[in-house]
This record gives sequence, structure tokens and C-alpha cells, in this order.
Amino acid sequence: MAEINIVDQANNVVGTRELSADIFDVKVNAGFVHRVYTALASAQRAGTSASKTVAMVSGGGKKPFKQKGTGRARQGTTRAAQMRHGGVAHGPNANTTFTTRINRKERRAALHMVLSNAVREGRIVILNKLELPEVKTKGFVSISKALSVTSGLYVLGAPNQDVELSARNIPHTKVVLDAQITIHDLLKFDCIVLTEDALNKIEGGLV
Repeated sequence: MAEINIVDQANNVVGTRELSADIFDVKVNAGFVHRVYTALASAQRAGTSASKTVAMVSGGGKKPFKQKGTGRARQGTTRAAQMRHGGVAHGPNANTTFTTRINRKERRAALHMVLSNAVREGRIVILNKLELPEVKTKGFVSISKALSVTSGLYVLGAPNQDVELSARNIPHTKVVLDAQITIHDLLKFDCIVLTEDALNKIEGGLV
């Protein structure tokens, strides 16, 4: 099992802790993580693009020319897909879904791999607590500077409105609860800051 230092908000070491090997020391399969990541990213897409089929395009009630005798290919409507101003064949529609099924075990396994890799790269910081006396962006910035974090995902074990509101307008910073962490956020930010409370819940629930 990996051992990691626990620091306070001033970045002073206040203790050490053994991390759970089931979460923070697993073998990483990059291909598997990529498959889960792309599936979750695809699920966020909305089917907003659409095109009109022959049935939806206005006009086209009149046959463009007679069936026989012109030497041209027979046509039944001016709104066919091959005609100018015609409908679109096999185009996108608002009901298109991009979801790929990923079960809970796969999502958990991918999260464990990403967290394990973050530990090996030294991207995880364990805080004994993260608290602010009031909603103050400057107060949160001072904590980030003390921890030398310029791009950070802060994970709390319980809601804290003062912390969440203080970090809301800081670039490259996001505050989430332990149950809200995603592969996207873990890979997006350079540093992952976990409170001890959040770490206890993650290890207790195995994410």
C-alpha cells in the first residue's frame, strides 16, 4: 500500500496515511480507461442537430415531369433527396442518441485506475480539512497558493457552502463532493486535493 502525507491548509505535514490498495494501487489499463471515458463523454452529447426528410420538406406535391417519353429518369417529387431543395436521406435528427452502455463495475474500475495513476504521478494531496470562515475568494486563493495548486479538483466529504462559493469564480478550479468525482475531472485537473473526510468515504464506499 502507498503511504501519503496529510497536510493542513498551510501545507504543513500533520501526519501520514496508508492508502487503500484496492483503489490507489491497481494496475492501469489505458485502453480500458479510454473506452469508459469516451462512453461517458458521449453520453453528455445532446441530439440537437436535425435535418428534414422528404416527408418534412414543404412542396413537392406535383410530379416534376411525365413518367415516360422524356428520356430522363422517372421522378415522383421535386423534394426527393437527389433533387435540389429536396429532403435529406439518413440525416441526423433530434432523437439521435450517443450513449454507450457502461455498467457500474466498469466505471468504478476506471476510476480506481485513474486514482492509482494520480498517486504514482504525485498529483494527489490529502488535506486534514478544508474550511473557510466566510465566503471569500481571496481566502481560497491563499490556500491554493500554499498548496502550490494552480489547476485543482477539490473533493469534499460533506457540503460546505463557504468553500464552494469561494472557489466558484477561480479559473482551473472545481469543488465537488466525494460521490460526484468523474474520470473527466480527474484527468482534466493537474492536482486532486482530497480532504480526509472525502478520502474516508471514498475508501469506505470504493467510489
